[in-house]
Amino acid sequence: MIKIIAVLCSLSSPANCHEQTVTTSFFADISMQSCLVGAPQLAEWMKLHPAERLAAWRCVIGNQDREGA
Repeated sequence: MIKIIAVLCSLSSPANCHEQTVTTSFFADISMQSCLVGAPQLAEWMKLHPAERLAAWRCVIGNQDREGA
């Protein structure tokens, strides 16, 4: 399983950023290649976060999570 970790920053306070796991309903059975190029579903998912901008994302295989950052 591939998970996408998005880095979202507040539009009102651009220095205020946090990481969030993208919900799997948007990315069922996504490939690593699709994840790395920013699958079109990422734009759909961002509609759920109108007060934030997507600063970055990373792809994680399995249940691995990076702590911090």
